[in-house]
Amino acid sequence: MGWSAAPLPRMTAGTITEPDLTRTFDTSLPIDAVLDELSGALDAGNAAVLVAPPGAGKTTRVPLALLDAPWLKGKKIIMLEPRRIAARASAERMAKTLGERVGETVGYRVRFGSKISRNTRIEVVTEGIFSRQILDDPELKNIGAVLFDEFHERSLDADMGLALARDAQTGLREDLRILVMSATIDGARIAKLLGDAPVIASEGRAYPVETRYLGRKPDIQLERQMADAIAIALRADPGSVLAFLPGAAEIRRTQNFLAERVQDASIEIVPLFGALDAGVQDRAIQPAPKGQRKVVLATSIAETSLTIEGVRIVVDSGVARVPRYEPDIGLTRLETVRASRAAVDQRRGRAGRTEPGICYRLWDEPQTASLPAYTQPEILSADLSTLVLDLAQWGVSDPAQLTFLDPPPAPALKEARGLLGELGALDGDGRITEEGHALRALALPPRLARMIVDSARFGHGDEAAEIAAILTERGLGGDSVDLDHRLDQFRRDRSQRAGSARQLAERWASQVEGNGRGASAPSPLAGEGRGGGSTSEVGAWGTPIPDSSPQGGRGLDRRSPTSDTLTTGTMLGFAFPDRVAKNRGNGSFVLANGRGASIEQSAALARAPYIAVAELTGTAANGRILLAAPIAQADIEARFADQIENTDDVSFDRASMSLRGRRKRVLHAITLSEAPFTLKPSEDTARVFADGLVAAGIDRLPWSKALQQWRGRVMFLRASEGDAWPDLSDTALAAARESWLMPALFDKISLKDFSAGDLSDAVMGLLPWDLRARLDKEAPTHFEAPTGTVLAIDYEAEQGPTIAVRLQELFGLNTHPSVAKGKVPLVLELLSPAQRPVQVTRDLPGFWRGSYLDVRSDLRGRYPRHPWPEDPANALPTRRVKPRGT
Repeated sequence: MGWSAAPLPRMTAGTITEPDLTRTFDTSLPIDAVLDELSGALDAGNAAVLVAPPGAGKTTRVPLALLDAPWLKGKKIIMLEPRRIAARASAERMAKTLGERVGETVGYRVRFGSKISRNTRIEVVTEGIFSRQILDDPELKNIGAVLFDEFHERSLDADMGLALARDAQTGLREDLRILVMSATIDGARIAKLLGDAPVIASEGRAYPVETRYLGRKPDIQLERQMADAIAIALRADPGSVLAFLPGAAEIRRTQNFLAERVQDASIEIVPLFGALDAGVQDRAIQPAPKGQRKVVLATSIAETSLTIEGVRIVVDSGVARVPRYEPDIGLTRLETVRASRAAVDQRRGRAGRTEPGICYRLWDEPQTASLPAYTQPEILSADLSTLVLDLAQWGVSDPAQLTFLDPPPAPALKEARGLLGELGALDGDGRITEEGHALRALALPPRLARMIVDSARFGHGDEAAEIAAILTERGLGGDSVDLDHRLDQFRRDRSQRAGSARQLAERWASQVEGNGRGASAPSPLAGEGRGGGSTSEVGAWGTPIPDSSPQGGRGLDRRSPTSDTLTTGTMLGFAFPDRVAKNRGNGSFVLANGRGASIEQSAALARAPYIAVAELTGTAANGRILLAAPIAQADIEARFADQIENTDDVSFDRASMSLRGRRKRVLHAITLSEAPFTLKPSEDTARVFADGLVAAGIDRLPWSKALQQWRGRVMFLRASEGDAWPDLSDTALAAARESWLMPALFDKISLKDFSAGDLSDAVMGLLPWDLRARLDKEAPTHFEAPTGTVLAIDYEAEQGPTIAVRLQELFGLNTHPSVAKGKVPLVLELLSPAQRPVQVTRDLPGFWRGSYLDVRSDLRGRYPRHPWPEDPANALPTRRVKPRGT
């Protein structure tokens, strides 16, 4: 072997020992010990909760054990799995146990391919498939039991499926059995939801797993640390490795780094994530050939239900990627978060499924206690538009009418109802419309269903369905930001997964266009194949394609399709009219919903005047566009005419300090065209004008010196006497602009029209009449010196009300001048005959008695022709020099 693994941080070891049970998987599983108790519980009641750890065998043993239950009466068992690969794998294992092929007694239904026959008694389906089934057949006529496996993952479809099944059970099918199974869940809480159903626990069987904590260096890329940890694990321990990473991109990068570190042909490195072909996924979970080892780089897809033979080493990054819906911006984005304790325990358990194992964790041991206990249920952070539409189909307008383990959040419900109303799927009372029935029948998110329906009316249902396939199946068509490029790659892709997606797109298009191409799809609810007990491949969703013809009672209100050409961007705009975006330059766009987003400047789309955005991430102010297509302004004008408004926009131009009027055609927050128009002053223009002037700054208004002094006097009295006097600070004036500035601007559109007199009238009007006389008395504008000289008082001076006066003009003044009823002494700036400051005082009598003698001595020498009496308090004030010769 050749190794080049970089050293990792400290490694602490802590072994968590579990019962070392003998491996007898060929004959018995731990779950077998409680099967009689479980059967008895379902004989006595119609619901139960089964809690069993990974490896107990609940997924493959329980359905088979219930096949002969007397209450089943020949009906089917439906078992829900959270992922397609788990559904296929569990069906394969159960069929192998019976010595049959999949599709005979045991079959499965998943999005891209199903295997069932008329003899199928156990159907393993994904959670979304069951939601479609129960909505189309609320009584579940041919189904005797519904088993929710791995319910702890709490997907939106699982929560809704359980709520609907429980509603059907209590209202229509008391004989229907419901069994919720999980390894890590609050069994008592589920049991209460199911009417105090019994909780049955299986101890399970697991081999001891040693846990080694490697720590994590935040300054080193996660993928490099994972590659180092896997390399060390391969070198230190025998067996295959299962490594958990948050997403496909991290898996690819880790695979590349690991290939540099592990130079051994006997070690196969394989990826495992949801966007891979089924065949590639199946190969990933097969055991390594004899004499070889396997490294499986997986997302959380491998946490539950799957057993990969030979894996005895787990390397856990400790993070996961989960969808989060943000109602404020109407987007779902994938967020990388710390995995929950329940999740990391599940991951760790993978190492002890078939023999003693080792789990490496890329964090420090004390951090485990700070992990969230459970993964947040998807219903608390998801886009609820599909759920709301499905519930409306069920006849429920308020989710509170059903029993949800966690109620859907009110903000997301409000957002979903608003969107569905805009799409025409719900009426004003929240009831599903005929158009809503048509959208729901496509088994797509409502936006994408709307896109196919609208595009089909122009004869482009096929292309729109292809776009929907790309948007609902991650990885199809590559990762280009340009949707046209992805479409081209998708059409060239000859993989099984792409082929299945194209078949699915054809079904969607044929359903909407009513051209009969999907009419031969068999009904999954009838349990019939194409004859003679053979296995059949049915609808790509595994559900029937509802009749959309008028005779079916759920047809579209279709207009005759036209031959108009629709671009990819236009079709995308049908789904996301709020994400039509206008180029602001340098790769920056503003979306119709007001959000800002950008694209790499090197991308061709960065130069498109308009685009329609399918996917983006980031903040509301600065998102990053992940997938988009160009759209012409003419197409926006033609196809979204009902959403385009003509508006007269009045704005403030700071450069000219005036209002300008622009007549605009807008699609929500984006402007398609605009032209100037002549403004007519009004209350509305006055408000915009006032707001603009305040934003530019109160100091930009035409303040006269007299008004500044007047404001200073009022503010002085407010400071000295209290709040009876109004606050005329810039901040206060800005806040109160509607009361004084707006009325003064009703007939004006430019600051040039707003004179100093207009401003004076407006500001002075803020002083109540009863205070105006007091203002002149308590804060006079001037002070008269003993010589008769009238001096302006500066009330805005930093040191307080101030006058500047020649010292000689105050001779004979024995009391210090003051304002505010004598409470505030004026600050006297005493000047020389040349008007230069010589002293500042707030106590004139004290100055005469004290420092005046020093000042006198200095000034006598410099100004000998001026009088400098020894007793200034009793001398005559003067503005003159001494007569010559004296």
